[in-house]
Amino acid sequence: MELPSPATSHWDDDPDLGSVVVDEQGIRRRVRELADEVTEDYGDRPPLLVGVLKGAFVFMSDLARAVRLPVEVDMMAVASYGSAATTSGVVRILKDLDTDLTDRHVLVVEDIVDSGLTLSYLRRNLMARRPASLEVCALLVKDGRQRAPLDLRYVGFRIPGDFVVGYGLDIAERYRNVPDVRVYQGPVAVG
Repeated sequence: MELPSPATSHWDDDPDLGSVVVDEQGIRRRVRELADEVTEDYGDRPPLLVGVLKGAFVFMSDLARAVRLPVEVDMMAVASYGSAATTSGVVRILKDLDTDLTDRHVLVVEDIVDSGLTLSYLRRNLMARRPASLEVCALLVKDGRQRAPLDLRYVGFRIPGDFVVGYGLDIAERYRNVPDVRVYQGPVAVG
């Protein structure tokens, strides 16, 4: 059962939240489209969805439910931001996978790709585990911010370089539960 969306949100009154970058309905529609693509592309070889915590948990949950294949899921947690609004460039694995990737078809589910450094590190790390295939599905890609080459099979939305929150994305663990993606215009910690 889908929850009704109010015409205006209580989030509209939060002074730290700016304009909506991607609205709730647009996210729902695009997640269904991405799930259809994944279903068609993987067909008889259901992928292992690897969610990158914490930001991708909402997106991965919605994507997994919309894919019409018997997918498996696992999660890993990495850190490159801390509580700052810009990446430090140093990636640390905080929680590793429980699943052996050998000969598995792996689809990494990312919330947002900014510099690309975290994704580049993850790709190298996961490829060393000998999967049959490794692809990436990113909900958001910040245009013009990449410092590492991207190889993304599925992209939800390309957005400007503003710092955004909502739909799983946060600032210092806040705003993950905002149903859309919004520009964050409040105070930020310096990286």
